[in-house]
Amino acid sequence: MNSINPVDGSLVATYERTTPAEVAAHIQTAHELHLAWAQTEVSVRTEPLLRLADILETRSDELSVLMAAEMGKPVAQGKAEAEKCAWACRYYAEEAANILADHHIATERTSYVAYRPLGVVLAVMPWNFPLFQVIRFAAPALMAGNGAILKHASNVTGCALAIDAMFVEAGFPDGLFRTVVVPSSGVAEIIDNPLIRAISLTGSDAAGRAVASRAGSRLKKTVLELGGADPYLILEDADIDLAVEACAKGRLINGGQSCIAAKRFIVHESVVDEFTEKLATSMEAYTVGDPLDPSTMVGPMARVDLRDELHDQVRRSTELGAVIVIGGKIPPGPGAFYPATVLSNVKPNMPVYSEETFGPVASIITVGSEEEAIEVANNSVFGLGAAVFTRDIARGERIARDRLEAGSCFVNAFVASDPRLPFGGVKESGYGRELSHMGMREFVNAKTVVVA
Repeated sequence: MNSINPVDGSLVATYERTTPAEVAAHIQTAHELHLAWAQTEVSVRTEPLLRLADILETRSDELSVLMAAEMGKPVAQGKAEAEKCAWACRYYAEEAANILADHHIATERTSYVAYRPLGVVLAVMPWNFPLFQVIRFAAPALMAGNGAILKHASNVTGCALAIDAMFVEAGFPDGLFRTVVVPSSGVAEIIDNPLIRAISLTGSDAAGRAVASRAGSRLKKTVLELGGADPYLILEDADIDLAVEACAKGRLINGGQSCIAAKRFIVHESVVDEFTEKLATSMEAYTVGDPLDPSTMVGPMARVDLRDELHDQVRRSTELGAVIVIGGKIPPGPGAFYPATVLSNVKPNMPVYSEETFGPVASIITVGSEEEAIEVANNSVFGLGAAVFTRDIARGERIARDRLEAGSCFVNAFVASDPRLPFGGVKESGYGRELSHMGMREFVNAKTVVVA
């Protein structure tokens, strides 16, 4: 399996696939280690997790270079991702004992809920945040006493193996967490293994359907974090400069390759001209270039085929009447680069209105009222993140809390994940939650214990 540099198409490395027999052996090892690991005190499990946090921080520069080579993430953002992983590890090390503590319930007898591990959990993870996607699953899963098997995206195999090695170096039992190098076609066989007790997937809605179907036929639990077409509502009383700054960053972070990136900008007609002009100016100012250059803010997309799919969405939308304000053209030369692009006059019949645009493309939709903005925002099969911009904080909170159909809703800020807060979606953005106490309790047996 090859890892290709999206900057110039050069070969980064070639990796041998893990054979089915080796996969089965790794699952067996993880299961056996989990049985002993589950009996250890939570305080014992925290020690290697805290060491892992230190390793991630110490190696953040090295890891950022690896991410830049494999999927084009600018090194400054890669370093920040490694540091966020360390934050997540420390959060779960500090909070695990409270999250996993027995929950006593008043009845006529001694009654409580004990949170016990399920066993070995399979993680199927994407390339866009190659470290954090894994850590945000693995840290709570292992702290809860589970084992873990990772099937990472093929183009970030180097990152996957680096994570594997760091878990061992940190002091986790060797094999409790294990990366297997297999293609997507090999996931079904892993799900079928009786020692795999649950599956966590982050990816496309198509991948989610396939995994959920296979796991459901085996009566295995799944947590799915899928795609998004996140709406950002810019109301008539919004602070436009604040909104533009947040929207540009929310659209272009990680090159726009994020499920919770800002994607649909639903703007009141009274401010749409000002917002469009300022957003285009702001997005054009983001430095595009070599991800190894510390000044680069937007690197190449992860693969040429993904860049070409995004451009096709733009092309088909402009043929239907969308207007290119900036960008919209594939640059000459090698690599998977695509310019920051702003499209106005976006209508419901266009791909960029309803489909997920996984790259640096902003779609501006004009509305005439708050109610229309909410209707357009919710008129989507997705429901991962959403944001609303208004100077009236109470108004914004009411819309975010009660009206928007999404798993995370922000007021006057772009949507971002936080280890302390639940993360996940509704509708075709998936189900279940990662991060916070809810993320840890997704992969436990909430066992009722009654003592007469």
